[in-house]
Parts: sequence; structure tokens; C-alpha cells
Amino acid sequence: MSVLDEFSLEGQRAVVTGAGRGLGNVMATAYAEAGADVAIVDVDAETAEQAADEIAELGVETTSVTADVSDEAEVEAMTETVVDRLGGIDILLNNAGIVSNTPAEEMPVDEWQATMDVNLTGVFLCSKHVGRHMLERGSGTIVNISSMSGLVANHPQPQIAYNASKAGVIMVTRSLASEWGDRGVRVNSIAPGYMRTDLVEDVLEEDPEMAETWREYTPMGRLGKPTELGPVAVFLASEASSFMNGEIVSFDGGYTVR
Repeated sequence: MSVLDEFSLEGQRAVVTGAGRGLGNVMATAYAEAGADVAIVDVDAETAEQAADEIAELGVETTSVTADVSDEAEVEAMTETVVDRLGGIDILLNNAGIVSNTPAEEMPVDEWQATMDVNLTGVFLCSKHVGRHMLERGSGTIVNISSMSGLVANHPQPQIAYNASKAGVIMVTRSLASEWGDRGVRVNSIAPGYMRTDLVEDVLEEDPEMAETWREYTPMGRLGKPTELGPVAVFLASEASSFMNGEIVSFDGGYTVR
């Protein structure tokens, strides 16, 4: 077996949450390009179905499932549906997330809670139910998308709930890695920095001063391209990272070295 073979996901079945668009879609596509069958999970049924149809053109099996990751009953049903349709789950990528930029002194509790429900509780619930399936088989890989915002309080936007939720994802990652590592399930996390998604592109147009601050705080002097994230997600899901467990991979152009 060659080194490159270690990166193959042939024969693997992956679940990616929040995969209808954005970074989740990029990483789901990367999994398919590496050979995995992919379940696209999104709260928007039409978006999920369209994404699944497009990724299926790569020659892998895909399916779309509508689920709110903050609702345990829906997560449990999603897990059962994917296992039934794909025959099992080998990889879980917890990507679904939301953000709000409200100053802490003005943030309503329900806005705080909504962020926690999706970004943190959603990771726990998906890991819990998909993890049970993996533990029963004695193998599986979970990749959680946290953020550099879970490591530092980035500036200048106010996003206390987002930052706190992503810091929580990092600790969930480490805790699950500790609990499940000797039972065949690895858990790692990617902590992306500023990536040029469609939503970020809108911010760059509306607030060029903020965009310049982001670049200034990033040693590489630029934002990341969404497609740059795919190979990292594949690496953590593949045998190429077989001795990695509980790791947080900063992918931020050097932002957190400051």
C-alpha cells in the first residue's frame, strides 16, 4: 500500500451535517472525491437534496436527510435513516452551525441559547447517536468543526455565544476522544479561521474595514479558500491520521499564533 492509499475513503460511509451549502458542502464533496458514500444532512430539505444529487455525479452513493441537529428525536431518526440507506456509518463530520454578532450586553438569552443548541448540543447529539452505532461495530471516525474562535476571542466582531459554543466543541472533542479512543472510535477537530464562503464575501463587501482587520491579524495576510479545507477533512477521516485522537487542527493562516 502506498502513502497516498492511506488517504482513500473507498468503501467508507460518511455523514456530514450542515452540508447543503458552504463549508459543509465543500467537505462532503471532498469525501466523495476520496471515494466515500455520503449522507447530506441539513435543516433545509430542498438544499440537502440538491447537494446530494450534485455530489452523486462523482460516482458515489448519496442520500439526503432533513434534520435539526439540536433536536434529539430528529438526530436519532437521522442516524437510523442513514444506517438503513447506506448500510452503516464510518465517518461523522459535525459541521452544522450558526453565528450571531450581538454585543454581550445586548444579547437576549434566547439568542445565546439558540447558538448553543445548534453549535454545541448539536455536536453532542450527533456524536451520541452516531457514536453508539460506531461503538457497537468497534470502529469509526468523528471530525468536529470547531473554530479558531474557540481558541481566541477574535476581533472586532462581538460574538460571545459563538466563541463559547466553539470552545465547548473543542472540549467535547477531547472528552469523547478520551472516552472512546480505546473502543475504536477516534475524535478530532478542525478549527478554521476566516474562510471566503459566500456569507463572508458579503461581509467583505459591506464592511471592508473589518475585512482589512481580519487580514491584518492573519500572518499569511489573506483569508482561506473553502476548497483548502476539504483535504484536511479527508486526512482526519482517513487512515492517514490513524494515530491522531483528541487533536485540534488549527487551520487559520496563523491567526492563533499571535
